[in-house]
Amino acid sequence: MKAMLKSELAREAGVSVRTFNRWCKPYHKELVKMGWKPRMKLMPPKIVAFLTDKFCI
Repeated sequence: MKAMLKSELAREAGVSVRTFNRWCKPYHKELVKMGWKPRMKLMPPKIVAFLTDKFCI
């Protein structure tokens, strides 16, 4: 897995960035432990892997 922009992940999921952010809310605590910040645009590989697994992207 490689680092991706939040907009790229949202596009892969077929939703807007705003909707993608809403989808991430239930996983907020887990994402923060991995180094995620709400305004982060470039997602590190481990966060990309986590989100693609959770959202079946």
